[in-house]
Order: sequence, then structure tokens, then C-alpha cells
Amino acid sequence: MIKRASFKEELRRVLHDNLTLGHPIFEALFDPQRPNLPLLRATALQGYQLTRHFLYYIEHLFFHCPLPKFKRALLINMYEEETGRLSRSDNHVALMQNFLRAIGISDFERDAEHPLPATSALINYRLDAVRDPSKYHIGAATVMIASEGQNLETKAGEARHELFGKVYGLAESDLRFFSVHQAEDVGHVEQGLNLVSELCTTARMQEEALFAVDHTCKLFYGMYENIHVENRRKAPGTVALRDGR
Repeated sequence: MIKRASFKEELRRVLHDNLTLGHPIFEALFDPQRPNLPLLRATALQGYQLTRHFLYYIEHLFFHCPLPKFKRALLINMYEEETGRLSRSDNHVALMQNFLRAIGISDFERDAEHPLPATSALINYRLDAVRDPSKYHIGAATVMIASEGQNLETKAGEARHELFGKVYGLAESDLRFFSVHQAEDVGHVEQGLNLVSELCTTARMQEEALFAVDHTCKLFYGMYENIHVENRRKAPGTVALRDGR
């Protein structure tokens, strides 16, 4: 087994070694010379499929949490997701819906969207982990570290919502979903690192948690790749992204 403090840092390293903002889709989305609103809408609609499930994950992590000292933090996280009162904003699903409307997606279009195969794979992997108490360390690693860690990523020192605002002329109020999560998820990831590093009391559990973080990040990357491929299929005249795929 790795000592707890070293294991915590290894979890953090695996997270930061899997930065999904490195996917070429973001170069296309953040290009100020060629804003790609159809691609932004396609990406946001798939992101919404993830947002709709997030409270479910936190509810299960709270309910099954075997370490009482961490339950309060999960309860606070759950309360904020549902009400937005701690950030003085709104229900987090509602915040994402506001963003979709700001980029021209109607409520009908939003509700008619279905997850792509790679999006479903990410959703189902996390659902399977949080539902099974015997996989609690895996569920906590996938949700509290790998998933909440996505909101901490920056590109050239700027958060994704700041770049969206500049490229697509969006107001700060349109981007509250992202700014709220970037601020809150610093603490959430740290809570996840503390929880998982304490939960994993065998070498096997540590290996499973490290794999869960790595695999979840790769599933996020796969989701962006699926969106990219599907977008090119629908618009075959679109210029390929820089990696040529």
C-alpha cells in the first residue's frame, strides 16, 4: 500500500495528467477568429446530459457514505446543487438550462436531445459505481475527483467559461453554471481526495480508485471525441480539427 498522504497526491497527479481541455475540439471552440456556434451547441447539449444526473450521484454518495465526518460536506454539496443558495445563484440544472438558452438552444431542442454513445458510457460508469456500496471508493473517485476536477481546468490561464464569454459574446450571467462550479469544485475535489485516500485501506482499493480517476477522465475525453466525429458527420464540409481526425 501507498501511505495515505502519498496516495492522495498520486490521485491528484492522475487527475492533472488527464486534462480534457487538451482535446482538439476546444481549439475549435475557443478560436476567436472562427467562432463555431453549432459545435458549441452540440457540446453543450451533451454536457447537459451529464448535468441532469449529477445530483443523483451526490445523493447516493451521501446516503452510502461509510465515514460520518464526510457526510456533512456531501449534504452541503447536495443542498447547493438543488438550491444554489450558498452561491446565491440557482438550482444547478437551471443554471445549465440558462446557458443553453443563451446560446440559442430552445427548451424543446434541449429536451429532445439524447446522449451520444460515449456520453452514455460516462453516465453509466458513474451510475454503476455510486449505486453499489461495495464500490463506494470507486464512485467517490469518479464523481468527486475526476468529474468535479473537470471544472478546475484552464487553458492559457483562463477558465473555459471566460473563453466562451470572449469568443461568443456571452454575459457573465449566462455563464453562472461554469463560474459557480469553478469556484466550488476546488473544495469539492479536495474533499474527494481526502475521502478516497482515507477510504482505501488496501492496495487493491488504491489501485481501483486510481484506475477510476484515470478511466473517468478518459471517458470525458471520449465524449468530446464522439461529439467531434458526430459534428463532422452532420456537417461534412467542416474543416477537420488540427489533429486531422
